[in-house]
Amino acid sequence: MQIRERPVPLQLGNTPARAKVDTSYTWLAMYFMLNLTLTIYNKAILSTFQFGFPWTLTGIHTLCSGIGALMMARMGYFTPTQLGERENMVMLMFSFLYTLNIAISNVSLNEVSVAFHQVIRAMTPVFTIAISVAFLAKRYSGMTYLSLLPLLLGVYMATVGDYSFTAMGFLLTVLGTILAATKTVVTNRIQVGRLQLHPLDLLLRMSPLAFVQTVIFSWMNGELNEVVSFCQTKMSTKLVMALLVNGIIAFFLNYVSFTANKKTSALTMTVAANVKQVLSIMVAVTVFNTTIGFLNGLGIIMTLLGGACYSYVDLREKNQRARPMTPAFPLPSPPGTHGAATEDEETEDLLNVRIVRN
Repeated sequence: MQIRERPVPLQLGNTPARAKVDTSYTWLAMYFMLNLTLTIYNKAILSTFQFGFPWTLTGIHTLCSGIGALMMARMGYFTPTQLGERENMVMLMFSFLYTLNIAISNVSLNEVSVAFHQVIRAMTPVFTIAISVAFLAKRYSGMTYLSLLPLLLGVYMATVGDYSFTAMGFLLTVLGTILAATKTVVTNRIQVGRLQLHPLDLLLRMSPLAFVQTVIFSWMNGELNEVVSFCQTKMSTKLVMALLVNGIIAFFLNYVSFTANKKTSALTMTVAANVKQVLSIMVAVTVFNTTIGFLNGLGIIMTLLGGACYSYVDLREKNQRARPMTPAFPLPSPPGTHGAATEDEETEDLLNVRIVRN
């Protein structure tokens, strides 16, 4: 009797617990939690210690991120990829994009009101779609576009206020928004494109370069001299510890942000940033007793609903793409398969395993 080869059975019921936790929604939830935590912590440092040096704070974040990624590499959590000269130049340009995005945002805030700045930055998903369509040949469904409308309108209502700006401030704010969208798209491509860098590997390569650039920017605008004077008169052990904890939180936030970007998409991350913006307003209301109007509150609700609508559309379309195609007509059986089994042979298909019983 001829014995047929047994196919490898499917592995059911042995899925590791890590796979159940390592999902895009888990990483997005951690992104929201760490982002709001860092926002509250930054405000606490500013109000408690009067440490109003944004470039220095960004430098601490990039320095701690670089050290944290290096420690994770030494612990064997990931293995840094060997890059060539061209890839290293890409890392240098990416770090400059990261720093320039922060610089333009800080400069534009001096020329426009906070409300106007937030409304323009809320248009980041629109620029992300434009960049993805123009340079990556991506396509989005009509439902995706429609799901963004309540999100954008909600951010506008949530941040309604004094919309004052100068012509230069308007141009700088739009430029900063384009840079933010570009940074998000490039972050995704570096991790899922040809390089396929681990999020910590990307952080390890980008952070030291960004740290040097933030120090240079701090020196150029005079903040570095102010920090030196502050350290000579007001620096304390409590402030040093507070800045260290702030840097550690920033390291985990950067790691989670890069991982969430890799597991979702650039557009999803810009939508998440908009939702995070209104969540920050909610935190300000509950923690810092900030007063908002009826229109602001309605905008918060609309933004959250818009984020949920986008998530639903995105999940449904992913499930549709993952669904196997069913042929319109039954496929013909391979030649020689009809009547191959004898009367002494009873076959049964179970989970891709062909069991032969005599």
